[in-house]
Amino acid sequence: MSRSIARPALVLGLLSCISPFAIDMYLPAMPTIATDLSSSLQAMQATITAYFLTFGLAQLLYGPWADQAGRKRPLYVGIAVFALGSALCAMAPSVAWLIAGRAVQGLGGAALMVVPRAIIRDISTGNEATRLMAAVMLVFSVSPMLAPLVGAGLLSIASWRWIFLILLLASAASVSLLALAQPETLPPSQRQRFNLTETLSAAQRLLSDRGFLSLTFLGAFGMASFFVFLASAAFVYTESFGLSPTGFSLAFAANAVAFIGASQLAGPLGMRFGAMTLMRWATLGFALATCGLFLLSLQGLVGLATCIIGLGLGNACLGLIIPTSMVMALDDHGDIAGLASSLGGTLQMLTGGLLIVAFGGVFSASPTPMIGVIALCACVALALSRFTRKA
Repeated sequence: MSRSIARPALVLGLLSCISPFAIDMYLPAMPTIATDLSSSLQAMQATITAYFLTFGLAQLLYGPWADQAGRKRPLYVGIAVFALGSALCAMAPSVAWLIAGRAVQGLGGAALMVVPRAIIRDISTGNEATRLMAAVMLVFSVSPMLAPLVGAGLLSIASWRWIFLILLLASAASVSLLALAQPETLPPSQRQRFNLTETLSAAQRLLSDRGFLSLTFLGAFGMASFFVFLASAAFVYTESFGLSPTGFSLAFAANAVAFIGASQLAGPLGMRFGAMTLMRWATLGFALATCGLFLLSLQGLVGLATCIIGLGLGNACLGLIIPTSMVMALDDHGDIAGLASSLGGTLQMLTGGLLIVAFGGVFSASPTPMIGVIALCACVALALSRFTRKA
């Protein structure tokens, strides 16, 4: 990592960690929480869906706000709302309360997704932005690799409620990091006063841009496949494959390593072969890996090792798809980067959340439904890559 991107990557990566930590550290505890709160698998999946849906919708607020007020003020507010949601979850007496707390967490966590992407667009474009995006992913890779292990470790010595208390402490640390280490990247002269007519016009411009939409939904179905994994994997790995919370955390980390490792190649490969060429090959690999795994699963040939390897190959392809699609979608919209980032993020999160709702009835402890929906997402992403404009 070059010095020019090391510092912003570290700061933005650490700020971005808080939102995935809220998901990843929670995953090993889902079966335990379901037992403690006398809840079902579908109700526990609703705690994930509630987070994703509010997370997605709130991005429509934070993006335009970040274009109007600068990048830091929305981040402060988002962290405060996230802290409130963490406190509500820690006190939850029922699954309904927990779902509500997760929804509040999502409202705050959205700021820590959309605003850092706008900051990246403020300071770089093109392949340089892809390198920075991949570097940010490298920094917050500590979340999918370590957060489940931290959650499993807490479960072994304390109540699951401590997971949310730790997230509350992480919120306080994020405020300090934002205040001391992250400069404002949008000077007052470049800020846009909020105007509903202009905002709607800009949104219409984005929604009529074939390149923006195809790249956004391409990334959306890639992310949706990972959301499906998040919502189901804890039950599949513990009930079908007999793993402990710690064992599940290690299996989850293996897939995260594949994703993060591949994401570091997105910038160099995009520079060498072109971003669109990379995207098309990556979506093809994603579809082949997941569809192959689904066919094996239909024949009853998927065990723990096969599942980890097959999903690891798919996630490696996702590591190339996600950062490239994010950067390409924003490249032509620097003047409305905040709105473009928020609208794109909203469409992506809603796609993932609604997909979990749509297929919630078919998910079980068996790996087949989970793998089948992931393969479906991969096929849609592959089809979209063939209709996306050339770079």
